[in-house]
Amino acid sequence: MNAPENSDLLLPHGGYRRLRSYKVAEVVYDATVVFCRRFHAQDRRMTDQMVQAARSGVRNISEGSGMAATSRKTELKLTNVARASLNDELLRDYETFLRQRGLRVWPKDSREALAMRARLAQDAATDLPRARAGVVRLTGLLGLTEFVQKAEPELAANAMLCAVNQAAYLLKRQLQSQGREFLEKGGFTEKLYGARKRSLRSDQSDRSDNPPACPNCGLPMKLRTARKGPRTGQPFWGCSGYPNCGGTAPGPGQYR
Repeated sequence: MNAPENSDLLLPHGGYRRLRSYKVAEVVYDATVVFCRRFHAQDRRMTDQMVQAARSGVRNISEGSGMAATSRKTELKLTNVARASLNDELLRDYETFLRQRGLRVWPKDSREALAMRARLAQDAATDLPRARAGVVRLTGLLGLTEFVQKAEPELAANAMLCAVNQAAYLLKRQLQSQGREFLEKGGFTEKLYGARKRSLRSDQSDRSDNPPACPNCGLPMKLRTARKGPRTGQPFWGCSGYPNCGGTAPGPGQYR
């Protein structure tokens, strides 16, 4: 019997670094560390909470991608943990920062928020006009950390809100895609079961092509299936000379 390679049994997995959700979440993590060092330097508890929430967003994406090899269910769970860490924890902390300092939380359809989201949609904007001296501006997603380091508190926090919202939205779409794929193609257990059945059929086919000789009369035997008795449904070898010869032998995987 030719056993399938382990790599053939595993589901598609990895490749998380190519995901836009991962790229945005990773930038959010780096920028959150800078934001907390700048604005929460004296509040270690808040710093730990925000940095851990941002880190959870990144690491659960990568871990879920790896676990997808043997568990679509776990991949879905970890992707949702990443989304919840960003959307239900980190996002609220940035909103709280603005509210407690009397700063404005930009409405999602405001001119400022729309412009910020458009800028964050690009890794590095190439069509920017020349900046005026002393003006701090966001040059794209990859410039978020530097922007947070220099911008006014309201600008920095709202930029982070836009980036976190973007990451959470991408993860929501990712969850929907993973759910559809699970429903359409199933998970690892189903694939393993299917591979096992194909292997058994192949094994039986190989043995049928090279049947053993009957221990009673020497004629080639045929692979049959028991229809009654304690081994009902199990394969066994029966003499091709039946009913003149009643010789039998254990079938593939069977023992006396």
